[in-house]
Amino acid sequence: MFLFLCSFRSLDLVTWWSRNPFYNPFYSIPFLHVIQYTLDITTNRNEGNTIQAWLKMILVVLLTSILTRFLPFSSFFRNVDTLVHELSHALVTLVLSGNVRVIHLYSNQSGVTLSSYAENWMAIPISLAGYIGSALFALLLFVLYAQRKERAGLIIVMVLAAIAAALFVRNGYGILWCIGFAVLSALVAFMAPSWLRNGYYMLVAFICLVESVISPFVILGISFYDPGSAGDAANLSRATHVPAIVWCLVFGAVSLWCAKLSTSLLFKRGFGGGDNPPRI
Repeated sequence: MFLFLCSFRSLDLVTWWSRNPFYNPFYSIPFLHVIQYTLDITTNRNEGNTIQAWLKMILVVLLTSILTRFLPFSSFFRNVDTLVHELSHALVTLVLSGNVRVIHLYSNQSGVTLSSYAENWMAIPISLAGYIGSALFALLLFVLYAQRKERAGLIIVMVLAAIAAALFVRNGYGILWCIGFAVLSALVAFMAPSWLRNGYYMLVAFICLVESVISPFVILGISFYDPGSAGDAANLSRATHVPAIVWCLVFGAVSLWCAKLSTSLLFKRGFGGGDNPPRI
């Protein structure tokens, strides 16, 4: 007998911030230098690097979340995080010998994965995979950035989008988005000059970082007044009888930890040239 899991991720956050179509965050990287300088002169070195690492993460996420909303096409790239979220559900389902029926991606950055599996307990790892997978993927992008392997990162996201379009995504918008993003990423990876390739890569990486942090706190807010609509946390609550708010906090903790590691890698590499990647 099969059980069915519908994972719905609603992340239409566009209305949270106003937009400015003339703003381009490719030229806003100096704000990272400002963050570094401010923390250097306000944080006592005797306090160690831990406080700075957390403050950097908070400031980078807050500022990037605002700056990326000013781009008129930022919603297109925010679907990368949605794709990774849904593919994480699909991957764990397949690992557990389940069946991925369909994935839908929507223009408001929401997504749905419908899968079937044989045992009740399988709902737990499948539901955990979405937000945790997104957080780990954002960390992976910054690991590759620290190693100066931006092209490899673009190839990874290109392949993920192509696989999703070929095997799982079945709604019209989702298929068109996957194909369009895969083609665009391939062109940038193999044909664009290095400055454009690196800028494109950092845009994708920053948006994935921001979305992986914001999303758990969106469903955390929902869990206060409508726990049954808190997406994966609601699925986990039904499977474990642990309140959805607890699972939201777990997702939030994982995403914040991955974001801290990501921003540490970002500042460790720095923002200039150099041939040798740092040790991580």
